[in-house]
Parts: sequence; C-alpha cells; structure tokens
Amino acid sequence: MTASRTRRRHRALTLLLVTGSVLAGATAVPPAHAAPAGDIRINEVVTTGSVEDSIELYNKGTATVDISGWVLKDDKDGSKYTIASGTELAAGAFRAFDVHGASGLGSDDRARLYLPDAKTLVDSFSWRRHSAPSWSRCPDGTGAFKAADVTLGAANGCGGNGSAPTAWPGSGAVTHADAANVFGEDLSGLYQDGDIMWAAQNSGKLWRLVRDASGGWTPDTGRGWASGKALRFPGGSGRPDSEGVTVTGSGAAAGVFVASERDGDASGASRLSVLRYDVSGTGSILTATKEWDLTSDLPPVGSNLGFEGITWVPDAYLTGAAFKDASTGAAYAPARYGPHGGGVFFTGVEGTGMIHGYVLEDSGAFTRVASFSSGMSGIMELQWEPRAARLWAVCDDTCKGQHRTLQTTSTGTFTTTAVHNRPAGMPNYNNEGFTLAGADECVAGSKPVYWSDDSNDDGHALRKGRITC
Repeated sequence: MTASRTRRRHRALTLLLVTGSVLAGATAVPPAHAAPAGDIRINEVVTTGSVEDSIELYNKGTATVDISGWVLKDDKDGSKYTIASGTELAAGAFRAFDVHGASGLGSDDRARLYLPDAKTLVDSFSWRRHSAPSWSRCPDGTGAFKAADVTLGAANGCGGNGSAPTAWPGSGAVTHADAANVFGEDLSGLYQDGDIMWAAQNSGKLWRLVRDASGGWTPDTGRGWASGKALRFPGGSGRPDSEGVTVTGSGAAAGVFVASERDGDASGASRLSVLRYDVSGTGSILTATKEWDLTSDLPPVGSNLGFEGITWVPDAYLTGAAFKDASTGAAYAPARYGPHGGGVFFTGVEGTGMIHGYVLEDSGAFTRVASFSSGMSGIMELQWEPRAARLWAVCDDTCKGQHRTLQTTSTGTFTTTAVHNRPAGMPNYNNEGFTLAGADECVAGSKPVYWSDDSNDDGHALRKGRITC
C-alpha cells in the first residue's frame, strides 16, 4: 500500500490494537427463542479499529437458518440494523455485519439480536469498555465473552495473542541491499526464487531482480524488465494495487502470483484478488491470465486495508501435517479439488491481521480452507519457509516490525510458535516485504533475509540481514 507518514499518523483510526485486557462485569443474556433460531448466537463484537461497530453471528446448531430481516441493535431501540433478504447461516458458519451508521457501539454498550419483528430477543451481550480488540465467545457459540484477537468471519482466537516477543534469531546487523534511489516509494511484497527475486510495487508494477556484485539485488536489464513491468487485470484494464508476490513449487514458469487489494483506477473500492501472470514475454505490460476475486468471500475492510501478503504452501506438507480443511471439518484432501497448482495460497489481510488459506483452482473456482489470526494488529507479508516448515507473518512499523512464525499443531491448524522483534540494528522502518533465502545459502549456521521498505527511507528500499538456519 502507499503509506505516507501522514497516513501512518492516522493509522490509529483504522487499525485494530491487540491487547490482552479482560472484561469486568460482562454479561451474556440467554437466547429467548427456540431452536433453530435459538442456535444463532452473537459470537464476537468489535467496537474500535478499522472494523469498528462489527457484530459477528454464529450458528452453533446442525441446520441452516434463514436470518433474513433479523435485526441487530445496540442499547437503543431506535438504532436498528436489518439483515439483508436472502441471508442464510449454515451450521457451524460465521457471518460478520458492519452496523456502523445504524448502531454505534460505544464503550459502555450492548449488542442485541432480534427476530424480524424487532421485538423477540434471540441473544444479547453487554460490556463496560471498548473491545481490546475483540470481545469473543470462548468457545464459539457457547462460552463466556473474553478479550481476544479479531477473527471476524472465522473461529474465535480464544488462545490470546501468543507468547512474548524475543530477540531477532540471528545477527542484529542490517545493511542496504540495493543501490540508492532505484525503486522509490511503495516497494512491497518480496519473494526470493533462487537467483531471482520478485518484487511487487503498489503502483501496479512487478520487478524481476538479479544479484549484484555487492551481494544485494538490482533490476534485471533483459527482456524488458529494466524499469519493472506494469500490471493489468484480465482483459488489460485497471491497475492492481499489487502488495504481495509468490510462486508455486513449479517456479515462475507456471506463473507469478500477485495479491492485490484494489484497482488503483478505482481506489475507493476493495478488490481483494489473487492474479496470475505469465512472465515469459518481453513486453512492458503484463496482463493477468487469471484472477480469483475473493472480495465477497471475506469480511469487508477498507479499500486500503486488504491483501498485503501471499505465500504458497505445498499439498505434500499440508497432508503430511494432517492440516484441517475448514470448509469440510476433515483432513485436507487435495483430490477433492480440481487442478490447483499443487498447494494452498495463504493471504494476509492488513486491516484485521487475519490469514486466510485458499485452494485456487485453474478453472477459476476457489475454496477457503483456513482462516486464523496472525496475533498482530496488522499483517504486511507472509512467507513459507520449507525446510523449517513454518509460516512467517510480518508487520510493519505499526507493530514495531514484529515477526511471527506459525506451524501446524496436532489439531491440524496453524498456531503461533514464536514472536520475534526486528533486528536490533534496524530502525522501525515501514517494512512491507520480507523474504528468506533458501537452505542452500546457509553458511556457518545462518542465511540471508531481506526486507522492502515502502517509504524508501534514506533512498533505499531493500535491506539485508541474517537469520539462523
């Protein structure tokens, strides 16, 4: 994203702050209506941040419930949000509603759910201070409300925010990895693919970088890459706000995948898309060969608070780890889906700090197979580290450059395994990209890692450090 210092000063109004305070005196009122309507519960409430005034409903029953016309209120009877016609909630499903404008959820307030007559109370929850950042039922649908991470549209993050941060697991020294004033501002997602590094720039541009004599990276001067290549949506229209980049196990020959949060030519509207590009040509413009527009499948966020990171995790790892497919509730079975590149794409949403896993089929179909919290108030980059079998989630200066690793547990879900501060020698830069060298670059127990600085501080957008192998 384009992230000026002015915008950063206003970020407090648009990002969720993750803390661990506990509500005193919260009450949950038992439902007043018989099943199946009584299976619908207020499951999560968010009163502050980029998704303020949000109420999530959960169906704890075994049958789909039509909630068309149901009414959400705060503590005032005149504040009404009516759920749209045709809205159903399947068994075990979550659905978040942005009630801002109809009901303003305050610091000492109440969320109430009514049947369409607006008189028959189904469920209610009250609190005495703002969410920090979320009031969530733990466990979902049946438990008491507690402070937790924001997980609107997914299972509640009842485990809290993870462990306390520790020092960077490697050298504290950080050096420049580019020549001065090569990229300018807005360099975002990174992905190292052997001797090539792919870099996405928010202005709708993709860079192909090669190694330079200093041990850093420089633009490839061949095949039209010297100034990067402009990106377009399928059909040649628009300008993707390109934030993240990755490739599959087949390498760039099978396409380079870019995560975009909006069309720069229509910047007021979210467009949370994954785009595939054929990078084999020589032209200066790359038109996507496929788009998976995931906007309607995810809770709404601001147009500049959408996808920031993307990474690909192979099916072989996920099946070996008994990864749980959230769409079925059973172990992930790749054969259930059509051709899909041999893995799952994990995307990170800036405004919520959530990570979502998708099977993106070659046909254009998609299925969300996972949704879980990064534990951070925002997320700017995702990277899969194969040898260590861990997922890296990275935040920018909003979180003081925090890095987290997540791995699958015995339940088949990803959970935080470590929380690291940025290297001691790196100021709190606006780092929106992060990538790790492969295991083949390990020397004396450490290997290179790289960051991209969206603000191009001191005229440099790329920096290099080291991490233990």
